[in-house]
Amino acid sequence: MKSAVDDHAVTAVRGFNRFYTGLIGVLREGLVNTPYSLTEARVIFELAQSEATEVADLRRALDLDAGYLSRMLARFEADRLITRERSSTDARRQVIRLTAQGGSVYEMLDERSGEDIRELLGGITVEQRRRLIAALGTVQEVLDEVPRPRAFVLRPLGPGDFGWVIHRNGLLYAEEYGWDHTYEALVARIVADYVDGHDPRRECGWIAEVDGSPVGCVFCVRKSDEVAQLRLLLVDPGVRGMGIGGRLVAECLRFAEAAGYAEIMLWTNDVLVDARRIYERAGFELEGEEPHHSFGHDLVGQFWRRSL
Repeated sequence: MKSAVDDHAVTAVRGFNRFYTGLIGVLREGLVNTPYSLTEARVIFELAQSEATEVADLRRALDLDAGYLSRMLARFEADRLITRERSSTDARRQVIRLTAQGGSVYEMLDERSGEDIRELLGGITVEQRRRLIAALGTVQEVLDEVPRPRAFVLRPLGPGDFGWVIHRNGLLYAEEYGWDHTYEALVARIVADYVDGHDPRRECGWIAEVDGSPVGCVFCVRKSDEVAQLRLLLVDPGVRGMGIGGRLVAECLRFAEAAGYAEIMLWTNDVLVDARRIYERAGFELEGEEPHHSFGHDLVGQFWRRSL
C-alpha cells in the first residue's frame, strides 16, 4: 500500500543522486573521457543490444523527447555511426542500425566504462564490495516493477564468517524461540572447536550468500572415524523457501561421503520443525529423543542419523 513520502526521504535520494553522478564522472563534459554525453552513450548502448531498433521503441525505452532524439540521430548519421531506413513491414516506421564504426564506438564506451567501475571498486575491500552489491540489489528489487528472481551461491568459510555464524545464531534463535545467551555460548564453543582442531580433509563448513550477503551456514565435523556430524544449519527467515537449507544439507552429505565417513548424524530439537523437514527429505531417520532443559527452556532433543 502506497503512503505519503516525507521530505527527508526525497532529500536523501536526491543527495545520493548528486553524490553518485559526481563519483562516476558523468558531470564531466564527456562520458568516461570520450566526446559523448551520458545520454548519447545510453542511446549507443541501447542500439548495440539488437541488430535493428525502431526509433519509436528507442524513444520509449529511454524516455527521450522526440525532437531531441531526432537531432541526436542526425548527428550520429553524419558521423557514420548509424544508418537509418524505413521498416520493411511499416513504411511509417524508421529502423536504425549501428555501423561498423558505431560498433567500435560502443566497444570503446563499454571498455572505458568497465575500467572506471573496476578502478572504483578496486579502492574498497572485498567485504565492502559485498555490502555494495547487496545494497545495489536491494535498490533494484525495491524500485523495479518486475522483481528479479533471487539466486544464492554456496562458498567455503572465510575471514569474518565465524563471527557471523555465532552472532546470527544467537540473534535468530533468541528472536524466533526465545533462547537465552547460553545457546550463543554453545555456538561459540562449537565454532572454536572447529577452528582449533580443523582437519580440512574430514571437516568443512559453508556459507550461503544472496546478493553478496551471508544468509545461511552449515558445518560438517568429525564425530568419530566412521561418523560425521552435521552442525549449525541456519537459514535467514527472509530467504527461506528458496531451497537454501536443502542445498546446504546436500553439500554436507556430499562432503561427508567423499571424506570416507560411513554415516552422518545430527542433534536438533523438536521445536525446529522446518529443519526437521529438511533432514527427513535428505534421508535422515529419527534415532532417539531425550527431554532436557537448555537455553532457558524445557526442550526435547532429537538424534537423527543417515547412512552414506
